[in-house]
Amino acid sequence: MAKIFQVSARAGMTRVVEPIARALLRSGVTPNAVTVAGTVGVLVGALGFGARGHLVAGALIVTVFALTDLLDGTMARMSGGSTKFGAFLDSSMDRVADSAVFGAVAYWLATQGNHSGVAAALVCLAAGSLVSYVKARAEGLGMTCNVGIAERTERLLIVGVGGILTGLHVDPALEIALWLLAAVSIFTVGQRMAHVYRQAQQLQPDGQA
Repeated sequence: MAKIFQVSARAGMTRVVEPIARALLRSGVTPNAVTVAGTVGVLVGALGFGARGHLVAGALIVTVFALTDLLDGTMARMSGGSTKFGAFLDSSMDRVADSAVFGAVAYWLATQGNHSGVAAALVCLAAGSLVSYVKARAEGLGMTCNVGIAERTERLLIVGVGGILTGLHVDPALEIALWLLAAVSIFTVGQRMAHVYRQAQQLQPDGQA
């Protein structure tokens, strides 16, 4: 099934990012430095703005710095490929950033007395972590798991749009976005588990249950 954020859109973003990546590499900036800087920016947007109710500013800051996930990957490719530590750092920083985003959203909704929204944010946090874990665990076992309708980019876009609309006084938008995201994240977990199951069945020696 196609991802929400289509491959053509990703390719278009890559063409925009490549000149920036080249300039940073020429300046001596490393992909790992961009990874850390992007995470710090997301933390500022989520905790410094979003958690305090400045939803439009928070969503825009998070979106801008979340795009460094594409930038550091492009830089790594241009400089000869990602190192093992670089891949580890990138994945770890993604989990830190995602936790900050959904933690900030849950905190702000709690201050507004929106218990349903808090529940949705917590489901998104748990399901999003599981989406990433299932992929990492499958790849650790020698299988592929690059499937699903809601990967990290899609998840951040959905919550970002909801936050901006709520910040513009479309009050139920964030809660609706969170429940939508919770549903597609859980569905993505199911997609990935089914994909891994089929691979495991094909790799299983004949005669074993």
